[in-house]
Amino acid sequence: MFDKILIGVTENIIKYPGYAISYEDAFRLAVARDNAVDLIMCANKIRNRFKKNDMFTCSIINAKSGRCSEDCAFCAQSAYHKTGIETYPLLDTEKMVNNSILMEKTGATKYSMVTSGHSLSEKEIDSIGHAAEQINKKTDLSVCASLGQLTEPMAIKLKEKGVTTYHHNLETARSYFDQVCITHEYDEDIQTIEITKSAGLKVCSGGILGLGESWEQRVELAFTLKGLDVDSIPINFLNPIPGTRMENRSLLPPMEGLKCIALFRFINPDKDITICGGREKTLGDFQSWIFMAGANGVMIGNYLTTKGRSATMDINMIKQMGLNIY
Repeated sequence: MFDKILIGVTENIIKYPGYAISYEDAFRLAVARDNAVDLIMCANKIRNRFKKNDMFTCSIINAKSGRCSEDCAFCAQSAYHKTGIETYPLLDTEKMVNNSILMEKTGATKYSMVTSGHSLSEKEIDSIGHAAEQINKKTDLSVCASLGQLTEPMAIKLKEKGVTTYHHNLETARSYFDQVCITHEYDEDIQTIEITKSAGLKVCSGGILGLGESWEQRVELAFTLKGLDVDSIPINFLNPIPGTRMENRSLLPPMEGLKCIALFRFINPDKDITICGGREKTLGDFQSWIFMAGANGVMIGNYLTTKGRSATMDINMIKQMGLNIY
């Protein structure tokens, strides 16, 4: 049953430009029991107000795999874990460009080159920049990159070469970060986001849900992203990989996952929200509900070290929901 706070907040977000839900109200909605369906229905109205029925599709390539010096507890590519994944150095330009052409034909509208590791060398940044130039020449894709920590010269170079959006996840709330990673500080990630923004790149930053964080920490993450004024928020769900420190953690229930999406839409009503890795595992038959829960984007194809479902299935899912791909 709808409560007064939920109705009031929803109406205010829709009617009054610049209205923002308070931290206290967001937390109350987050911890309230048995309100997932109501929250989803209201998030759908907010999504429709700001994004209408327009959806985008993004895809990624694992452009450099494994041997990462970071100890992120969920990650199959960390050198601290033994997961048996394929490891390789930065792919050559031709492979990245050819893959982008294939993904555009499959239905992607955005394409990101993603690399493992704390950061890239100047030579590797040059290679990514060259690939970005070629992708822009040969496709109509919006070109993105996710390359770890950045310096200001690196960010400027990527911008000059035609990268439009830089992806850098915070992964979780500051208050829970030391349970996920201790090989770098949270402020390093904040700094990279600020450098990216100052260089004129759009910022894509979100996290992974289901790492053991509390509802309050989910609200904390959503408000941190709001404060940073990121352009796009990718939401992932933990896919417990054997060999990682989180291999035995349970999946979130589907309705809890959908409630998380709705909560992020309430807190960031006008931002792009993309549902990415782990959705097949967590949401199962409820994957089409992501749009009703507030998402306006979805990652198609494979992920970094795990397989996604058929991109055709996702394209058909969007169309069957009566939504438009742009």
